[in-house]
Amino acid sequence: MPMIDIYAPAGTFADPHRLATDAAATVKDVEQVPDIPMFRRNTAAFVHELPAAAISDVDGGSDHVRVQVLTNAGALDREKQLAVVERLTELVVAASGDERLRERTWVLLTEAVPGGWGLKGHARTNEELVAAARAEIASLQAGEEV
Repeated sequence: MPMIDIYAPAGTFADPHRLATDAAATVKDVEQVPDIPMFRRNTAAFVHELPAAAISDVDGGSDHVRVQVLTNAGALDREKQLAVVERLTELVVAASGDERLRERTWVLLTEAVPGGWGLKGHARTNEELVAAARAEIASLQAGEEV
């Protein structure tokens, strides 16, 4: 269940909430996890709007976007890594309306250490996350409310 952080100069995006929703949905889709409440409610994106003066490259330019995706260990194989980077870059460009950001968007992929993925107040291993997802799928198939 990824967490996505998008850092950009304030005013880069007309609708930061839409961008956050779309970024979360994009990563969830690329991961190819089941479309169940556990994943829908716990895959989230955060748009951090910073003063332009808080961002700089070596030449003093502030027109950059940093996207960091934190996933559980092993969630993204190489094909999925490439897809996440490409799709989030496209999403940033579309949300900003600034084609220059295609060259100025950095997407960082980070994996949580095994057993370090906190959910419902407990650090969970990949095996525990899989077991929780299977239990939720079974409950949904049985018609139980989750």
